Amino acid sequence: MARAFDAPRRSAPGRSVAAGAGLGLAPGMAVGLYGGSFNPVHRGHAHVARTALRRLGLARVIWLVSPGNPLKGLEAAGDLAARLADAARWARGPAMRVSDIERRIGTRYTLDAVRWLKARHPSVRFVWIMGADGLADFHRWRGWAALAREVPIAVVSRPGAARRAVFSPMARRFAAFRIPERAAPTLAGRAPPAWTYLTAPFHDISSTRLRQSRRDGPAAFAPDQGDPIC
Repeated sequence: MARAFDAPRRSAPGRSVAAGAGLGLAPGMAVGLYGGSFNPVHRGHAHVARTALRRLGLARVIWLVSPGNPLKGLEAAGDLAARLADAARWARGPAMRVSDIERRIGTRYTLDAVRWLKARHPSVRFVWIMGADGLADFHRWRGWAALAREVPIAVVSRPGAARRAVFSPMARRFAAFRIPERAAPTLAGRAPPAWTYLTAPFHDISSTRLRQSRRDGPAAFAPDQGDPIC
C-alpha cells in the first residue's frame, strides 16, 4: 500500500493563488473555505475537501494554508511554500484552489480571513469546512462563536472524533442551528449560524502521525484513531 503522504498520481493539481486573485469567484457562487496547517497534507484532507464539495453542491473549495496555527508549536507549521505546493498536488480538479490568504493579509486567525473574503466578495455564499476533530477543538479558536455567526459550517466525520465533536462546546451552544444531513445542499444558502455534520467513509490518517512516521520510520505509522488530523 502506498505511503499516505505520497503525492497523488492522477488528475491535474489544484491552483495555488494569491490572496483575492485567481480564486475564480463569481456572485452567487457557493464556495467552501477549508483551512489548516496541512503539515503534511494527506489523503484524509483531500477526503474532507471532496466530501464537502460533493455533498454541499459547492462550486469551489479554497484550501487556506495557514502560516502558523496559534494553537500548535513550530513543528506543526513547517515551511509555508512547501506546504502550499504539497496542498496544490492534493487539491485536485478544477473546483479546487489553494491560497495563503492569511499570510498575505497578515493574520493567523480564521475569523480575520473569513471577514476579509466576505468584505471583498459580498455576493459569494461562503461555507467553512472542517473535519470532526476540528469541531471538537473549535471552542479553543479565537472568536469561535463569532466565526459561527459569520458563515455556515460543514463538519465532515473523522475517525475517533465523532463523540467529541457532537458533544463539543460549539455543538452544544449551536445545537438549535444544526440542520439534518439530508439538507446539506441548502447549507450555503442559509444565514449563519447554521451547521451540519456529514458522515462519510473514514480515512484513518493524521498529520501528527505522519510527522512522527517521517522522523522514526515506517514502524511509527501505526493506526491510532485518537490522533488529530492537523
